[in-house]
Amino acid sequence: MEKTDQLMRNRAKAIRLIGIANELLAMARELEIGQSIATEIANSVQRESGKTSASQDHPIWVELARQTYDDRRRRAKIFDSEELFGEPAWDILLDLFIAAKERRRVSVTSACIGSAVPSTTALRWITILEKQGLLMREADPGDARRVYVKLSARGYAAMLEYFSSASRSVVLLEDPRQELAAAR
Repeated sequence: MEKTDQLMRNRAKAIRLIGIANELLAMARELEIGQSIATEIANSVQRESGKTSASQDHPIWVELARQTYDDRRRRAKIFDSEELFGEPAWDILLDLFIAAKERRRVSVTSACIGSAVPSTTALRWITILEKQGLLMREADPGDARRVYVKLSARGYAAMLEYFSSASRSVVLLEDPRQELAAAR
């Protein structure tokens, strides 16, 4: 009896470990794909703009994007009206930019919710953004019912350009000498 219980516990542990291993493999694959996508986007930005990606990308821009998104939600809440401040295309682009920086996937359903408008309106804007070449859809290989959306290289470059120009008075790219002086 005791031996049977021990076998059952070991089997349950083995099943949990297999599940964890599968999750780790899936995460590793996503990171590998994400890294290749990030490299592809950086190369595309560099080709399209003629600038180096290091001079365009800055880690604080994802924080600025989050603040912008949160500010939009706060505005609607304070004024108690979603109708006054509707701009679903911008909300979708912000959400996808943040997701790209966090290496997170966004389903079409999630993008619709994040846009704070009815799903039909959000879907219409997703289609418009896709036709403009700012985002792209990709099917979930594990679930045929799910579709993800992400910024295209052009969309990502446009968001970088926006935050680069919008934050030029706030963000000064680090000068190693200033960082060294600040550390002392």
